[in-house]
Amino acid sequence: MADETNTTAQQDQQPEAPSTAFQLERCYMKDASLEMPHAPEVFVTPLQQQPTVDMQFEVSLKKLDDAHQEVTVRATVTIKADQNVMLIAEAKQAGIFQIRGFNEEQMAHIGNVICPTIVYPYLRANIADMITRTTMAPVNLPEMNFEMLYQQRLAQAAVAADQAKAEQQN
Repeated sequence: MADETNTTAQQDQQPEAPSTAFQLERCYMKDASLEMPHAPEVFVTPLQQQPTVDMQFEVSLKKLDDAHQEVTVRATVTIKADQNVMLIAEAKQAGIFQIRGFNEEQMAHIGNVICPTIVYPYLRANIADMITRTTMAPVNLPEMNFEMLYQQRLAQAAVAADQAKAEQQN
């Protein structure tokens, strides 16, 4: 019995390994706007050609404290016909994540790939719902490969750094 007590006391005195944590604590729509600058004309004027749809995406990170980070994914959808803007829809979907115990490289990967992958389906649903409520044809955002986008950004940053280094040497 005494051996068990000593073993427990020794375990209590050993420094604990830093624990890692990754958890979505809250997912919310941070901002949304919808504009139809040429309504009601867009509903009654026959279209001469198929409308064009332009989609833009952005991921931003904001450190809240030592263990929490806000990750926001923004999408802007612009629909044009005959150079007239029929619709502009923009939404920002954010998530508050508890992230701790990871090194800097892991944190960058989690914040730029894993978190946006979790938040993005909510953004897709909100944009689709917003556009559908205008009675226009539905627009569904495409599936996104945030890993590929992150790797492209890293490659572009490496090329830019190499170019800056080459310019300094000349």
